[in-house]
Amino acid sequence: MGYAHVYAHEIMHRGRVPMEPADFVPDWADRPRKAKFHPDAETIPLPDGPDEQAGSTDGAGPGPVPGFTLPLLSGMLRDSYGLTGRRLAVQANTDLAALPHYTHANWSRGTASGGGLYPVAIHWVSGPGGPLTPGIHHYAPHQHGLRRLLTGDVTAEVRAALGAGSGGGAIGGAGGSAGGSAAPGGGVAAEATQYLVLSVKYWQNAFKYNSFSFHAVSMDVGALVQTWRLWAAQYGLRIDPVLWFDEERLARLLGVAPQEEGVFAVVPLTWAGAPSGDGAPVPGTARTADVAVRHRDVERSRRVLAFDTLLRIHEATAGRAAERPAPGALDAAAAFPPRGAGPLPLPAPPAPPAATTRALRERRSSFGRFDASRPVEAEQLAAALADCAATGYGTEAERPGGPPLTALYAFVNHVAGIAPGAYAYDPAAHTLRPVKPGPPGPFLQRNYFLSNYNLEQAAAVLVPTVRTTAVLDAVGDRGYRLVGGTVGAVAQTFYTTAAAFGLGAGVALGFDNIAYIEELGLTGTDEAPLLIMLLGHERPRPADFRHETA
Repeated sequence: MGYAHVYAHEIMHRGRVPMEPADFVPDWADRPRKAKFHPDAETIPLPDGPDEQAGSTDGAGPGPVPGFTLPLLSGMLRDSYGLTGRRLAVQANTDLAALPHYTHANWSRGTASGGGLYPVAIHWVSGPGGPLTPGIHHYAPHQHGLRRLLTGDVTAEVRAALGAGSGGGAIGGAGGSAGGSAAPGGGVAAEATQYLVLSVKYWQNAFKYNSFSFHAVSMDVGALVQTWRLWAAQYGLRIDPVLWFDEERLARLLGVAPQEEGVFAVVPLTWAGAPSGDGAPVPGTARTADVAVRHRDVERSRRVLAFDTLLRIHEATAGRAAERPAPGALDAAAAFPPRGAGPLPLPAPPAPPAATTRALRERRSSFGRFDASRPVEAEQLAAALADCAATGYGTEAERPGGPPLTALYAFVNHVAGIAPGAYAYDPAAHTLRPVKPGPPGPFLQRNYFLSNYNLEQAAAVLVPTVRTTAVLDAVGDRGYRLVGGTVGAVAQTFYTTAAAFGLGAGVALGFDNIAYIEELGLTGTDEAPLLIMLLGHERPRPADFRHETA
């Protein structure tokens, strides 16, 4: 049993046994930036995305395209991690007093992130056939531009780090209202000439969440990948992340210290008009293991702390291509069949009123603004359940047509036509199975640790579970990143679907996981509730300020 099992146990019990350091207090005055900063690197502005060129953000798109182009990549980056507007509202989160100040402004982004910290760094490793000189570029979200960190074709290094058997994921989309599924790809990673490499600078999150941060950032990566999947599906394009690779080799290429910045995923892109990668570099460019980014990120914090638990879980989950799971290895960790009493049929999910791009622009966390006086319609809950249940991480470890890793439960407070209570969702039959009758509001609020939500006011609280220990037993410690990414993808789908239907939403991690296990009757199983997702109408006529920048 590896250290990831120990870390998973501590995460599940942290509501009752605090993780070390238990007395930690963030130094907000010395916090890091919300993005990496390379002051000596050239910044290349990105062009308008396809919706901006057309003067619309309805997200309809032109339909299927042969591959990514620079405007398409620009649009996907802006609508996922780019800053699309400034938000200011009267709400219940603890940072409200600081938000009117420009230095603490709340900027809206399409992708959700734990604590609004956005620690994922996006690197575009471009090879032949692309619109720019081959090299490595870092996406600068605040400028919506690319910082050139290295010039030269190093895609062969990425392919070597990925190793054999890295092509193709199993799940292509969220399905239902929030996105369309796609057929599994094969060999894409090995043939690509363009890659997005996702890393996490741990201090960007750990300054606030310390040892808990690895759990949070794993979800952040999955949320970002799912945003890309939903966005790309509008154009018939696939997003298939690869999780098993030589992480140390890619960290060396990016010029980052492995203990300070983990490389979590590689996403190969199908580029319009690009040749397939065969490992041959562009004439006159480098192709050796000694090539690495020389530009260094400049840290804002005067004091950077290291946390032993974070270092240990990073080392335990470090990627090695040789340890890539065999097809079908995750079948042993599949979600259990839904439990509960006689099924309650749900109405068919309606088509969403807003398309993906518009939903991403509208996405936000409700923070205490739910209004119990306006029940959510059963059709809207059905859409959220169906979309979330159909969502997976889509990595190379998940075989085509394989069983899902997540199960889904719903605490219903105020949904038209559905009695209050706890339910298990059966995605195959599209029904709810009663687990515990009666209003769940007192249980929900009693087991929530923060003051930014009144859970009883939410129409429903959805709870995804994963058999975390079974995943780790099946694929090793690296599987902890897969677990977090899977749940993060579900959360992003939930936010996007809620926004598409004009509903308020919130996702939270500050709850007593063990209490949820007991309430849902999961004691004695290895099902782990990893987050809670709140759905409902917000109060009418809110005091909001919005300034759109994209």
